[in-house]
Amino acid sequence: MRSRQFVPEAIGRQPWQVLIPLLGLVSLGAAVLYSAAGGHLQPYAASHVYRFLVFLVMAIVMSRIPREWYRELAYPAYGAICVLLVLVELIGGMGGGSQRWLNLGFMTLQPSELMKPGIILVLARFYETLPAPMTASWRGLVPAGLLIALPAGLVILQPDLGTALAICFGGAVIMFLAGLPLIWFLGAGAAGVVLAPVAFFAFLHDYQRKRVLTFLDPENDPLGTGYHITQSKIAIGSGGLFGKGFGNGSQSHLDYLPEAHTDFVFATMAEEWGMMGGLFVLFVFALVLSWGLRVALRTPDRFSSLLAAGMTATIFFYVAINLMMVMGLAPVVGIPLPFMSHGGSSMMTNMICLGAIMAVNRWYQAPKRLG
Repeated sequence: MRSRQFVPEAIGRQPWQVLIPLLGLVSLGAAVLYSAAGGHLQPYAASHVYRFLVFLVMAIVMSRIPREWYRELAYPAYGAICVLLVLVELIGGMGGGSQRWLNLGFMTLQPSELMKPGIILVLARFYETLPAPMTASWRGLVPAGLLIALPAGLVILQPDLGTALAICFGGAVIMFLAGLPLIWFLGAGAAGVVLAPVAFFAFLHDYQRKRVLTFLDPENDPLGTGYHITQSKIAIGSGGLFGKGFGNGSQSHLDYLPEAHTDFVFATMAEEWGMMGGLFVLFVFALVLSWGLRVALRTPDRFSSLLAAGMTATIFFYVAINLMMVMGLAPVVGIPLPFMSHGGSSMMTNMICLGAIMAVNRWYQAPKRLG
């Protein structure tokens, strides 16, 4: 009798080829957070592992939800998150100059994070019900654009430009994959280039303009607005091939590196674990993203394919922007690194994305024969 006969079906059908490397990435993140806290499990490392395990259970539960439930809950979930975003404007808590959080008593919720997977779900549902010949008409563009613009506008008011860009990015990916004409995207890009100077001076806050200018020339004010990027580059570069060793990162331990446990956790890791640690991080993300794309490509229906591809794109946005940010290739916009940065909202969002991909994978997974 084969041993797999004793493995419950709910466990055996999970994508362990992805979950096991992901557990390794979370463990590395916990080690980095342990070091960033001066060799203590609190306040970062223990809660990081705890949140991952809790949200992993959530993702597994999500993977068991039937396809019809996702379809039927798409618009109600979108509407509920929009209501939460309005409540943030009315009664939300302030922090760091932004109004982004709702105090629910038992937890502090950042509704804008929920909209990142929420916009993917609602647009996948919208384009599933839209007849294919209408996709390339205004009926495929205007309603979807409004679905994106409403939450993005509410998030910009907080202000949170990074999250608003993530919502727009996810929505644009779904629109592109749904089959909207490429010329529309090229036209939108050209219009963005033309309007960018106007938006820079008319709509961005002072601190947002400083971030853009710092990105263009961080050495102009290395002890002021360019401090974050300068210290991050020093930390990454000083790690070399194998790093300075676990617990020996001077940039984070001597408080030279700001936000060493959140936005700049990759720089903290690279200093202590070197390029080899960075390659491991990139390898795990490549596994997760390639698996998500494979799931999207092999699904036979439009809703499932768009859902899996959009959730994969959302994780990719987190990874790409954070890594570019810490290396000085993008402005600092407050995007944490998935599965490594300390923060409940980010972990929740990425595990929702992972759970949705797992659900799509399960819907069309051939049953495994036991025995």
